[in-house]
Parts: sequence; structure tokens; C-alpha cells
Amino acid sequence: MLETQVVVNGILLGGFYACMAIGFSVIWGVMNIINLAHGSMILVGAYITYWMNLRLGIDPFLSLPVAGVALFGFGFLFQRHLLNRVVQASVFMTLMVTFGLDMILTNLNIAFFTADIRSVSTEYGARGFELGGVRISLVRLGVFLVAVVLTLGLRWFMNQTRIGNAIKATSFDREAASLVGMNPAWVYSVTFGIGAFMAGVTGSLVSVTQSFSPVVGAAYTMKSFVIVVLGGLGSIPGAIVGGMILGVTENLTSVALNPGLRDAVAFILLVVILLVRPRGIFGKRFYAEV
Repeated sequence: MLETQVVVNGILLGGFYACMAIGFSVIWGVMNIINLAHGSMILVGAYITYWMNLRLGIDPFLSLPVAGVALFGFGFLFQRHLLNRVVQASVFMTLMVTFGLDMILTNLNIAFFTADIRSVSTEYGARGFELGGVRISLVRLGVFLVAVVLTLGLRWFMNQTRIGNAIKATSFDREAASLVGMNPAWVYSVTFGIGAFMAGVTGSLVSVTQSFSPVVGAAYTMKSFVIVVLGGLGSIPGAIVGGMILGVTENLTSVALNPGLRDAVAFILLVVILLVRPRGIFGKRFYAEV
């Protein structure tokens, strides 16, 4: 029964991980930019939710759209007025720009909220129910459902809307997209905004499930990177499966081996998948080569 409980908790955690990684995957897959500020952007969403709960008494789940829209606006403007100037430059240049953004956001979070560890408590935080002898937390189930709905919603958006098709077309061939009337700079700005939106929403989910501080953003960026490589660059189903694999593996490691090895699992999975299947479980060869 303990093993079942661990696996269920890992699956619930995996849904959250998928939501965390998908924005990272979209930006990387479309613009070939590894956003080193992804974790710090997640924390900005967490602090927006924390502030709204502390000052206005708004439930964390109700602040999801606020955090998402705020980060979308920030991401759109950042891409439009800064990253678009270097997006065609070397990967090293984009890494430097996003690393600089990471440093700025981290220090702004420290300046406004200090380096103290924060969390958001709710009256239903300790509630749950049992199903077949397995206890399921209401908060973690809610986070899982929101994460999966948002991830699948993004997949629908990318496949069924004109903007989504424009994003995919630009990712395949920027020049051809320009020739048929698309504006790659605008498409890139929307894409980065979508990635930032997902980061903001993930931050709201972080605030109700974990304690956080301004300096933990690097861990979220690293896990997002591992999940994208594991599931396959550009694959939304891959992000879901990769997130669940990482979540279950982390939980099993904590119980069977040592909780201190939990975070090391991500690095081990990264090395294994790069050796066995570099393009990931659902990744396509095109994405891996690009």
C-alpha cells in the first residue's frame, strides 16, 4: 500500500511538473532560446499569489489568471523590446540575456519580499480523502487538475488556432513564414508571453504546495530542462509524461533510498536519456537536430 501511495503522490506531482516545463519547452522549441530566467518567473507568479492572499485575502486558485496575465504582459514586452534584438544572434548571447534577467528578477524578489521562506496557507490545505486505501490531498489534486487542464489547453491552442499555427509555422521556417505575411518578431513576442503565462500560473500552484524563496528559481529551471529533454523538445504530451516520470521517480527515491538523493534523480535521468534517446521519448528528430 505504501508503494501505491508513493506512486499516486508522484503522479500528482508530475502534473505540476508538466505545467512547469511546458512554458520552457514552448520558448525553447520555437525560438531556440533556453530561458534561464524561467524559474525566477515562476517565483514572480508565486509572490503575486502570496501578496494577493496576504493583502486582499484572495484564494490562491482564484489568483491564477492574475499571475498568468501579469507574466504574459511582462514576457511579451521583454521579448518585443529586448530579446528580439538578439534572437538571431548566437545561443551564447541569448543565454547571457536570460541569465541577466534571472539575476534581476531574483534581486527584485529579495528587495520586495526579503529572502525569508514564504508559503500560502489555506483552510482546506490539510483536507483530503481516501480512495482504495490511498489518501489524496485536495490541494495536490486541485493542482494536478489545473496543471493538466492548462497543459492540454495549450496543446489545443497550438493546434487549433491561427496564432498557434503561426507559432508552429515560424518555428519550422522563419523566412517562409515571413513570405506569407507573418511577422516573426510579433510571433516570438507572443510565444515568449505564452511561456511566461505558464510560468506565472505555475508560480501560483507553487505557492500552495511548497515553501519558496527568491533563490530557489534555479531548481525549477533545472527540472524544467530535464523534463523537456526527457519528454522531447516541442512535445506537449512528452512534457506530461516526462513530468510524471520525474515525479514518481523522485518520490520512489525518497522512500526507497534517501530523501537527500531526491534532486539528484533529475540529473541521473538527464544523463540516461541523453545516452539512450537524445531526442526524448516523444521528441522528433527535427527538433533534436535543430
